[in-house]
Amino acid sequence: MDRHLRADARRNRQALLEAAAKVFARDGAAASLAQIAREAGVGIGTLFRHFATREALIEATFRNELARICEAAPQLLTVQAPPEATAEWIEQFLEYMTTKHGMVDTLQAMMTTGSPLYNETLGRLTAAVRGLIDAGVATGDFRPDVDPADALALIGGVAYMAGEPEQRDQARRMISLLIQGLRAKPIG
Repeated sequence: MDRHLRADARRNRQALLEAAAKVFARDGAAASLAQIAREAGVGIGTLFRHFATREALIEATFRNELARICEAAPQLLTVQAPPEATAEWIEQFLEYMTTKHGMVDTLQAMMTTGSPLYNETLGRLTAAVRGLIDAGVATGDFRPDVDPADALALIGGVAYMAGEPEQRDQARRMISLLIQGLRAKPIG
């Protein structure tokens, strides 16, 4: 959809998505759409040309943030070894989970098990985790018997139990334990 827009319209749409992620995280799903438009540097009419409803904006914001977190996995692997890239990606995932808290009620209605949005989310996150694990297996850092769906469930558990910003120290300890469980051989 984005590629059919003029360059200025693409910039406006991206600015709206970035502003929406910040404002929804800060103010919740009932955040002012006018405030989102102001923070994006566009008028409210521009917001509604791109997103006809609040729900459409929330879903597009969620998809945009999902794409960002999933694209981070292979990028991290270009600059870090798989264990470090995986730990960093999990921390970024926790940030991602925190930013969507403001959209939770609306997302829950859209994300019923089996819905296209649920299936897309699960598929994209599993693929990101699979890429990290496969890279670790290829370097001999991770066990070859790890199921990416199991690893994603563990990561989800960390997000559920220690996903708030004030819990980052506990989250880092839990991430360290998770990485140790992925390792092909014990350290030390």
